[in-house]
Amino acid sequence: MLSIKTRKWLAGLLIIAVTAANAVAFIHAYKFTHFTNKATRRTDDPEQLSVAARIGVLFTGIDNPRPTHKALPAVPYETVWIKASQKLECWHIKSPTERGTVILFHGYAGEKSSLLERAAEFSKLGFSTLLVDFSGSGGSEGNGTSVGYNEAAEVKACMDYIQSIQTRPVILFGTSMGAAAVLKAMKDYPLKPEALILECPFGSLYKTVCARFDMMGVPSFPMAGLLCFWGGVQNGYWAFGHNPSTYAKAVHCPTLLLYGLKDERVTLDETVDIHTNLAGPKTVRIYPDAGHDTFIARNRNYWINDVTTFVAPF
Repeated sequence: MLSIKTRKWLAGLLIIAVTAANAVAFIHAYKFTHFTNKATRRTDDPEQLSVAARIGVLFTGIDNPRPTHKALPAVPYETVWIKASQKLECWHIKSPTERGTVILFHGYAGEKSSLLERAAEFSKLGFSTLLVDFSGSGGSEGNGTSVGYNEAAEVKACMDYIQSIQTRPVILFGTSMGAAAVLKAMKDYPLKPEALILECPFGSLYKTVCARFDMMGVPSFPMAGLLCFWGGVQNGYWAFGHNPSTYAKAVHCPTLLLYGLKDERVTLDETVDIHTNLAGPKTVRIYPDAGHDTFIARNRNYWINDVTTFVAPF
């Protein structure tokens, strides 16, 4: 039987531990969802860090400089500003054939120049393209990200803009967080795109946060849950309900779902759940040697063939 003194000491120790864990999680969540304008290099992905660096990141959080574009389109383009909760900077690249428009949305800590190579392939297929900086990235206003939750409204704003200037088919393309934002927009709004192309969307925010801890080689419980909780609080939503696999049930248009079998951030089960829940015509392509990366870079011929075949009817 523990003495009263010992029990008080243990209770105090527990309170300190819980407080410290929440403080660390709060800092991590803030750094993960808010970009800085300081001239610093973004922290490497977990699999690229040394053991010592991983330990340091666990206590201090990541360095997360604001994403800025690394290139400009090699073809004529127009910079347009679209009003959402923040003003969004976009590049509009028009095709002479005007087959339709593909609106492209980047992933977490990305920006619109990362979409240029894929936009060029859509241009070859006769589509105009709109490359979008989510709020907090590139030339858009803001300094943070909600990892696809609030960005859903920005997806809608971009589609509204394109439909206000043309009546041809619209295809929504999203990669990673961008794909999650597209799925949430399909659930939240009466959008009617011709089709969706989704690269490696996560099935739930909680699972993708757990995956980051797994990549660091540390247990995800309880810190992944605390990180989700505080990230949601800081960005005004319930993060445990941010589940693109559930949003997929609202999708009735044709969808091409792309996944890399070596993806350490999104599991095959999450992809299967999304594919199962998609309510319209659907095609899934799995690249055996790809991870959570730009498929066109390492699986170029397969990606081009899959996309070309998918968009052929539109």
